[in-house]
Amino acid sequence: MDVAQAQNIAHDIQQGMESDGDQFLTFMLAGEEYGVDILRVQEIKGWDSVTPIPNTPDYIRGVINLRGTIVPIIDLRRRFGLEAVEYSPVTVVIVLRVEDPETGNSRVMGLVVDAVSDVYNVPEDAIKPAPDFGSIVDVDFVKGLAALDEVMVIVLDVDRLLNANELATVSRAAQ
Repeated sequence: MDVAQAQNIAHDIQQGMESDGDQFLTFMLAGEEYGVDILRVQEIKGWDSVTPIPNTPDYIRGVINLRGTIVPIIDLRRRFGLEAVEYSPVTVVIVLRVEDPETGNSRVMGLVVDAVSDVYNVPEDAIKPAPDFGSIVDVDFVKGLAALDEVMVIVLDVDRLLNANELATVSRAAQ
């Protein structure tokens, strides 16, 4: 899916598509398909340069000015400890609203992903809990797994993925 198609999906999101169950915007990352709650998505943009912020973790690429709002940009590959790759014409930034579970405050953040995939309607009972890997693998930010049309989608909890400590780091750096 190219950036124009992704932007059309974002437009449909803003227009309020009807569905049965929850809707998830899915995207590709290192050959796996991930999903985020479509109601959190504010827009989808093609990759563009960012203003780097010193003394931040390597997965925080920097910030952009999006119509007057300073938006921190997180490289999800780096956040997950995956191999970094060159950005391509299908690399996109998914702009999301993230809520701090401790304070209830929300902010806008961008996730760099390999490509946008699709929008799925997922019945609530189709999302199965993430398997327990013990303390070896941190799956706190995985809301669950959904098997859809022969595809396994890893459904992310963006509030836990971008937790309070990271939100505080990004807020300080952006100021």
